[in-house]
Amino acid sequence: MDPAQIHCVDLLTTVLTPEILKGRDALLVGGSGDYSVLDPNPSIRRFIDFLGEVCVLGFPTFASCFGFQALALALGGEVVSDPARAEVGSYTLQLTDTGRKDPVFQALPQKFIAQLGHKDHVTALPAGVLHLAGSALSPFQALRVAGKPIYATQFHPELTWKDNRQRYLRYMSTYGALFGEAEAQERLESHVPGPEANTLLAGFARTVLS
Repeated sequence: MDPAQIHCVDLLTTVLTPEILKGRDALLVGGSGDYSVLDPNPSIRRFIDFLGEVCVLGFPTFASCFGFQALALALGGEVVSDPARAEVGSYTLQLTDTGRKDPVFQALPQKFIAQLGHKDHVTALPAGVLHLAGSALSPFQALRVAGKPIYATQFHPELTWKDNRQRYLRYMSTYGALFGEAEAQERLESHVPGPEANTLLAGFARTVLS
C-alpha cells in the first residue's frame, strides 16, 4: 500500500460524520497514549457516537487499543480503568473457538504473541459482537461486529516489537511511576517479536476489501 493512500484525521479537531467515509475503502482507528475513552472530552464522546454510526452503516473498519475500547462503548459495552491489570509490552494471547473460525483470525495460531500498551479494559462486550481472542489479564482482546466487516483488537497488530519498545521508551517516566522503576525496566526488556499478530491488518485487507 502506498502511504499516500492513507488520509489521516485528528478526532480532537475534526467533527467526524459519515460523509468523511465517501470514496474511502476502510476506516482504521489507532491507539492513544495520552487520552482515554473514559475522559470527559467532548471530542472523544462525539467520536464514540461516530463509531456507532459506522457500525450501523457496516463500513469496513479495523480499530486497535483506544479504538477497540471506543467501539465497545459505542455499541453498549463496558470499559474501566484498571492500572493493576495494565498490559504493557509483549503478551501471549489465545484465540477463542469463534476466533479460530473467523475468516481473518483463523490465520493465527491458537496462541500468539502481540504488542500491548493499555490500562483501560473492556470488561463486558456489547451485544451483537463476536469474541475472538483474550489474555490472562484482560480476557476481551478482539471482537468482530456480527455479520459486518468491522474488527477491533485491544492489542496493536500495527506495531512490531521494536515499535512497541520505542513507544514504551517515550512513556518511560509514566511507567516508572505506575510500576516502579525496577519493574518498568523489566517490562521494557521483555518485548519480543509477535510476527503472526503483525499479519492481521494485511489479512483484514485481503479478506474484507478484496
